[in-house]
Amino acid sequence: MELPAALSEAFDHLGRLRFDQYMELALYAPATGFFATDGSAGRRGGDFITSPEVGPLFGTVMAARLDRLWDDLDRPDPFTVVEAGAGRGALAISVSAADPVCSPALRWVMVERSSTLRSAQADHLDIAAGEPSGAGPHFTQSADFPDTPITGAVVANELLDNLPFRLVQRDAGRWVEVCVEAVDGRLAEAPVELSTSEGAELDRLVPDAPDGTRVPWQTNATAWVQRATDLVESGSVVVFDYCRSTSEMADRAQPEWLRTYRGHERGGDPFDAPATRDITVDVALDQLPPPSLVQSQADWLAANGIDQLVQVARDEWDDRAGIGDLEAIRARSVIVEAEALCDPNGLGGFTALEWR
Repeated sequence: MELPAALSEAFDHLGRLRFDQYMELALYAPATGFFATDGSAGRRGGDFITSPEVGPLFGTVMAARLDRLWDDLDRPDPFTVVEAGAGRGALAISVSAADPVCSPALRWVMVERSSTLRSAQADHLDIAAGEPSGAGPHFTQSADFPDTPITGAVVANELLDNLPFRLVQRDAGRWVEVCVEAVDGRLAEAPVELSTSEGAELDRLVPDAPDGTRVPWQTNATAWVQRATDLVESGSVVVFDYCRSTSEMADRAQPEWLRTYRGHERGGDPFDAPATRDITVDVALDQLPPPSLVQSQADWLAANGIDQLVQVARDEWDDRAGIGDLEAIRARSVIVEAEALCDPNGLGGFTALEWR
């Protein structure tokens, strides 16, 4: 197996890598990482589907939520929304199309590490060059969070599951870190014992874990939430992802919470064909700073007006289904999108988290 250059160099230099180091290079290494080449969300040509790519409805509901937040904050100008993991800009496109009341004050910052995905954002959005002025909405790009605090919101959809994490296992009554090394052209696991303090933290998360227990240790996700909440001087951090507790994952086999995807198909072992597939993990809710709100995505959408939008669409469909014109097609599309977004066995079963 020929390793991508970044991984090969890392193994030559370090000998072995922790799982978070491996995942960082496999997904995000410039020029060779999965998201630096052609990995992305989307229906056509994508590797997985997220709520903003289902259609514009998710963004329409988000626009309504942002309008309410803007009102709650006494209509600040600028009203800044930082979208982390913005990808090709699907959420920003649909929020803009919804024409929220806060649009004149809206400054939307699309934070995306992949230069390939950032370049695609300009296909459907006018990207402001330099510091925007005048009435919005204004869309800007960045590879990282802004340097100064904001009034508004940080929004992230299926981001935390893609943040590199450490992989640990209970072995002979102690916790070890699952590392990886290259042996004769193949990747192999290599356990490394953790410190006493690290083991104590894992014992707190998974008390009385039997030997063989394996869980993700999501220190990067914890740090990301802390950084996001620190960034918001006044407003909210809103995150959507698939979540479990650490103990729930401890009771399940690794493939049930650690998955790979390519071309909308489940892949195999995360060490197979590195940098050619997405690596994703359930988010351990109990490892994050305690949120102000925890509810299913379906409940979050209902609380923010999706039912009213669907009812309007049903009335339109009932009136125009026999005509079959563009308005009827759009109405039907809203109904279908809502079913997908609220399906408790699919996207609707994701968790919405909010820190205020």
